[in-house]
Amino acid sequence: MTTSTYATFVEGATVDELLQANAVLPSLMEYVDGTLVEKTGGTLHHGLVQGNLSIEWLNFVKANQQKGKVLISPPCATVEQIRRPDVAYMTVELLEQYGMPAILPQSFPLIAEVASPEDEAETLFSKAREYLRSGCQEVWLLFPENAIVIIMTADKSLIFTEAETVSTQTILQGFSISVAELFA
Repeated sequence: MTTSTYATFVEGATVDELLQANAVLPSLMEYVDGTLVEKTGGTLHHGLVQGNLSIEWLNFVKANQQKGKVLISPPCATVEQIRRPDVAYMTVELLEQYGMPAILPQSFPLIAEVASPEDEAETLFSKAREYLRSGCQEVWLLFPENAIVIIMTADKSLIFTEAETVSTQTILQGFSISVAELFA
């Protein structure tokens, strides 16, 4: 049996230094501009939507006998920061390449961020672009208060409202869910 050695997280270090040291990102924290920042604003509705999406993605993965993993708030490195997306899908190829490191050294291929009441849309869009520059192929931005899902890929953005069905564009091909069900 192999044991992993994890380093203490040190503020001011570069993302590369932290990855090389196998540092562990503290729970509910992101590493932004060299500083640990607490992820705040998780309401009951936020948790419900996060849970709904993770369960639906997991059920789809199992039903289609895919070998990837659905993760809740897993740490990953972007070009600039270390983030914790609300829900992420890790492909079998990434599992084979990296195993389950303390922090994935790139963005997950499919990521969802659930907006909290105090989140600014511009900040969420910037974070989505950051993920896309760092290996992500598809980002879902979920706005529970308005029952809207925005999907961003490298070449397009799509908006889905409560009366529509949202579907994956590049990863987990064939997955779809009604927006109303996702936010219920």
